[in-house]
Amino acid sequence: MNTKAVYAACLFAALNICTLSARAESDVSAKPYTYGTHLDIQKVVSLKQDASPSCGVVDAQLTYLDSKSKTQVLDYRKISDTCSSDN
Repeated sequence: MNTKAVYAACLFAALNICTLSARAESDVSAKPYTYGTHLDIQKVVSLKQDASPSCGVVDAQLTYLDSKSKTQVLDYRKISDTCSSDN
């Protein structure tokens, strides 16, 4: 097997893995955070927030794996990252 074929096989495998994880995330419905929500977080997969050019409260989403390695999605509100210098 030549190196181009090996590189192509590796790239194809990596793309399949990324596609599978994206499909798995899309099947999970987001749950809204409420005070007292029990969080069983084993590993954080992604953190997303609405883009905001100014300091303020924005919608955010946490995607994580729980202790059973099941993907969970949590919607919550937070102070925008643009506020970090506005103590």
